[in-house]
Amino acid sequence: MSAPERTSDALGAHVRDGRAHFAVTSHHAESVDLVLPNDGGERHVPLARAADGVWRATVAALRHGQRYGYRVAGPHDPSRGLLFDSSRRMHDPYARAFDGDWSVLVDLPRQETGTRPRTPMADTVIYESHVRGLTRRHPEVPPDLRGTYAGLAHPAVIRELVALGVTAVQLMPVHEHRTEAAIAARGLTNYWGYSTLGFFAPHGAYAAAGARGGQVSEFRSMVRTLHDAGLEVILDVVFNHTCEGGPDVPPVAFRGIDNPSWYWLAADDPAHYHDTTGCGNTLDPESPVVRRMVLDSLRYWVTEMGVDGFRFDLAVSLGRHRTGFDPGHPLLVAMAADPALEGVKLIAEPWDLGPGGSQVGRFPPPFADHNGIFRDEVRELWRGHGTMGMLAGRLAGGEDAYGPSGRGPAGAVNLVTAHDGFTLADLVAYDHKHNAANLEGNLDGESHNRSWNSGAEGPSDDPGILELRDRRARGLLATLFTAVGVPMIVAGDERLRSQGGNNNAYCQDNPVSWMDWTLDERREAFLTFAHRLTALRAGEPLLRRDRFLSPRDVTWLAPDGTEMNGDGWNDPGRRALGMLLRGRAVRPARQDLLVLVNVGPHAVPFTLPDAAFTDLLDTARPDGAPGATAPVAGTVALEGWSVRVLRRRRATRSR
Repeated sequence: MSAPERTSDALGAHVRDGRAHFAVTSHHAESVDLVLPNDGGERHVPLARAADGVWRATVAALRHGQRYGYRVAGPHDPSRGLLFDSSRRMHDPYARAFDGDWSVLVDLPRQETGTRPRTPMADTVIYESHVRGLTRRHPEVPPDLRGTYAGLAHPAVIRELVALGVTAVQLMPVHEHRTEAAIAARGLTNYWGYSTLGFFAPHGAYAAAGARGGQVSEFRSMVRTLHDAGLEVILDVVFNHTCEGGPDVPPVAFRGIDNPSWYWLAADDPAHYHDTTGCGNTLDPESPVVRRMVLDSLRYWVTEMGVDGFRFDLAVSLGRHRTGFDPGHPLLVAMAADPALEGVKLIAEPWDLGPGGSQVGRFPPPFADHNGIFRDEVRELWRGHGTMGMLAGRLAGGEDAYGPSGRGPAGAVNLVTAHDGFTLADLVAYDHKHNAANLEGNLDGESHNRSWNSGAEGPSDDPGILELRDRRARGLLATLFTAVGVPMIVAGDERLRSQGGNNNAYCQDNPVSWMDWTLDERREAFLTFAHRLTALRAGEPLLRRDRFLSPRDVTWLAPDGTEMNGDGWNDPGRRALGMLLRGRAVRPARQDLLVLVNVGPHAVPFTLPDAAFTDLLDTARPDGAPGATAPVAGTVALEGWSVRVLRRRRATRSR
């Protein structure tokens, strides 16, 4: 770990020897005043500017929970990107907590956050979830803890997570965030939280312990509880833009403290922003102020809050020069090289809305990134399109995309769904988005969902339609968990959670987005299948690899039992493929594993290699139970839209 920053050097507000030290950077301000509430008014303390552009003050007799802010004076000249307004109180960009319109001084002793699980990337299973939505409806969590950090750490929730077999909980934004005025005007909230106000502060509304610093200790306690259960904590962080929106939105922090030092201003008109995020502004990755903040924030969450990794929202924006994306961008290099972040999981969302925005597979080690190629091609395959060559490429780890960077398959976080899009249940049930509740005329979100030919759209009472949908959903998950790479699932997909076809529920802080913990017979069977699937991966080293499949590792089989050939790979009429994983290629040696995949509607007889096999998983069954209890050999039936996993039985020695 790197040495802790001295209080005299640190930005933000810190207490040492009974005195509170305040520091904020502004290279263009003319004066900065610390503001403290005082009997309904304000007490002002001037800060002194140093040569490094940092304004500092020291105040005695301030305690933990003290509210504060800044008033920053300077020129208001939009043509130069200067937007100072001392009539407005600014938040501290480095505040450790927020309480309404005030930043909060936090003075808490260092708290142990448990022993880090340090799960190898190849063994990781990521569970993307939302602090509030995960427990808001949990019947065993006390009402006053639902939707909080403490609620997520409740024993009933921990039991569910451990039983499911995930290894890391990836939390959607927990940095202090705000709802944009346009969303609030519609009577809605920014539920997802991708609208950051404070990059060092746990969101106060998620704390049962209150917002005057209680959120900090409650978050640390949650991390300790998850660590004690063997679960890692990954934070979804939004370093690409802030809650201040476009230039017409009044400043609340960054814009009013030093707009040109924080934001990427348009080259031809500094009154506006270069926007690669679609959110009205973009933090400038070329700015030393931004680079320092990103690194300071990451170090803080690792060393003091105990988190194990980060998922970087719209990460391409963090690696942009004025000329485009650069895998060797100084900010990315600095994150990769920082001693405090050694061993921490760094996961990029490898796209943004700027030119050349898709950069799947191009992030440098040790970054992993979301494998959008896997998502798109596997969805196409389970719709009945694509080829067996496409399927083999995704199952084998995507060397075409991830090989050139030198990271190996652990650099690919495979997914079939994420928070932004249809849930798994809705993906196979809806041909069109149903986002009317967002009050944007159903124009937001993904433009369409290609037809799955799964019967009438939406809810159905037809058992045949439901089984077809569920079988495809099981197939999608089974493909995800048998592929080389790191699987990520979305909270609720394991129990067929639906959002009623809303594929952009960012503003739905209600049952549309919250986890439904109730189970009927159908959903309980699917949950049992999910448990069976994660247990299979956890128990089988052949499915958890840190290198791509090579010819010595795998044999690709056609349904007649012969090796796949050149013509077969590209034949769109072929819908079934076998992946025979060689057990002798891993240490200690294992028995061969055979994964059979049928992405077509009709059953296919599949000839097994010359050996007896034990059936492990069959997605043609609602709970994924093995299709046969006795050893199987010769030819097996591979049902339509199904995955079957078998293990070669050990040969018995004759006496």
